[in-house]
Amino acid sequence: MPLLRDTPDVASAYLRAHVSNPVDWWAWGDDAFDEARRRDVPVFLSVGYAACHWCHVMAHESFEDPRIGEILRADFVAIKVDREERPDVDQVYMAATQLISGHGGWPMSVFLAPDGRPFTAGTYYPPVDRGGQVGFGRLLSVIATAWRERRDDVETQARALEQSLAREVGFIDHLAPLEEGLHGEALRHSLARQIAEQTDNAGGQGAPRFPRPSYVRALWAGGEYAAASRTLRAMAFGGLYDHIEGGFARYSVDAQWHVPHFEQMLSDQALLARCYFEAARVLDDPTWRDVARATVERVLDAFAVPLGFASSLDADAGGHEGSHVTWSVPEVSFALEHAGLGAHVSQVLHRWRITSPGLFEGRSIPRLADGEPFTTPDELRAARQALRDQRATRPQPGRDEKVVLEWNAMFASALLLSGDAAYEDRALQLLRSLATSHYGSGRWWRTEQRNAHATTSDLAWLLDACVDAFEVRGSDEWLDRANDLAAYLTAHYWDGELPSALHPERGAGFYAVSSEVTDLYLRPKEIFDGATPSCHAQSTRAFARLGLITGNNDALAVAQRLVDLGAGLVGTHPQAVVDLADAAGFVLDGVEIVVPGPDNELTRWLRGRPGSRRVLVTGENSSPLLRGRQAGLAYLCRGGVCHSPVATIRELEQALSEVH
Repeated sequence: MPLLRDTPDVASAYLRAHVSNPVDWWAWGDDAFDEARRRDVPVFLSVGYAACHWCHVMAHESFEDPRIGEILRADFVAIKVDREERPDVDQVYMAATQLISGHGGWPMSVFLAPDGRPFTAGTYYPPVDRGGQVGFGRLLSVIATAWRERRDDVETQARALEQSLAREVGFIDHLAPLEEGLHGEALRHSLARQIAEQTDNAGGQGAPRFPRPSYVRALWAGGEYAAASRTLRAMAFGGLYDHIEGGFARYSVDAQWHVPHFEQMLSDQALLARCYFEAARVLDDPTWRDVARATVERVLDAFAVPLGFASSLDADAGGHEGSHVTWSVPEVSFALEHAGLGAHVSQVLHRWRITSPGLFEGRSIPRLADGEPFTTPDELRAARQALRDQRATRPQPGRDEKVVLEWNAMFASALLLSGDAAYEDRALQLLRSLATSHYGSGRWWRTEQRNAHATTSDLAWLLDACVDAFEVRGSDEWLDRANDLAAYLTAHYWDGELPSALHPERGAGFYAVSSEVTDLYLRPKEIFDGATPSCHAQSTRAFARLGLITGNNDALAVAQRLVDLGAGLVGTHPQAVVDLADAAGFVLDGVEIVVPGPDNELTRWLRGRPGSRRVLVTGENSSPLLRGRQAGLAYLCRGGVCHSPVATIRELEQALSEVH
């Protein structure tokens, strides 16, 4: 691929923002590395994403500087990568960055030999020496000199890193097996206690504070309801949530969820909406359903693009971080008085804690005062709308409009968990759209631009969302799609022989990328959770649920093999793999509930009831679990053992209590 500036129609908003830099940016690919070999110069790899605040800072300070641009042009081949388009590239070199510098983050700055091997790395660098950090310009000069004059030292460093990096991105291949098997109930309670002990009164751990929906789900799965409720309230009532427009910020910079890092990611909205919809049922608190619905509405309003939903909204607006979100007291007074609502100024200032001065650079980030409900009271709805109208006149954050398959599948899953028919219809529409926009030439693609192969996470989330759709509508359409996705994943992403019911010990799990991806220095696997569940965990969940709803023991064997491969980590350090511990529940003690025929009071009751580690098979479709079973009755099975069919809600409730 040629230089970015010579590439028509650059799809990524992040890459487009760098086209006019005085740097000869190359897109990731063989062309760039061929050029580095031809010139015998190192590669400078810069990885970031459109909503990243510090990526913008480094771009303005360094990549827009003609002097730095000249050094990069003369002594390096510079490659710019959008981590949301190529999470596989990001995964490999983030592992290197963490090994070299002891920490990671974005922007990520890595120096590579022309064969792709990293030899030094860091994250953000100021343009000149500052605050104990080496300046980027000086760093470039030092590395260029070392490459020319001390090549042996550079090569030694690259070789030393090579073995450690290969082990890091293939960590699961080196895990010792668990001496004794996992026990689902004991694991859930132990994990919940560990997380609860580390969950402070502000509903989290340390600072910066990232929302971790999987931690909250682990808390209630293990009976730690108070800690789960405390965390849910802290996230939704504090500054992490945008109380004027809706939606969650990426994380909080402090330990009280007061001051967010203001970008909004589709993945966070989807995962948190799913979490709050589930919490409303599990904790029997309608407030959490209000949070979930408000979050969904934010996505439908602000993220919608023709082929799905955009990736993110920027942290900055008009060149200033959070300027679209924060308020001063005079601004609130002006907005309300202009709308003829001046009588509500004091109520608004109190409800959303607008003070003078505020917590963030003298301005206030709306968050709810003690005792205030999440949903805006009727008498203040017009006032909230006046604030929204005033916000609309400000510079708005940029929107990265690429449609990421993984995150859109997550959002479809959230809609399908809502219990709202209109949301369910929207989810099915989205899933059908993704099957057209992200599939072509016999391949699945990560974005609608079809310039990067789908990752394992992309397809595992899509598979899982199709299982959700089957549970909600009972249609063969979704069962067929799920089976096709499972076949595609095992054909292109599995390492080694496939396990089966007869040979469950075969294979070494899923790679994170397709076998058709040939431009990576290493082919990574992924077991540790990040901002989203690991592909290992999500694949486990998807294949286990598919196996349960179809009675397909080979699909269950894939899920069982994935659990076995990670069992050593799950059993000893479950907090590092919370999503895998959760997904393992479907393998260890998953429950099939079969209700043949059209919806009835049993299926309606089940969909409104909290439940984990269970699948619902209903309708008139080709699932073999429906064969020979009477319409209108409910059949509960676990581990190949089935209870007698039941006909009433009371009997069904009793049967469920016996299998959980």
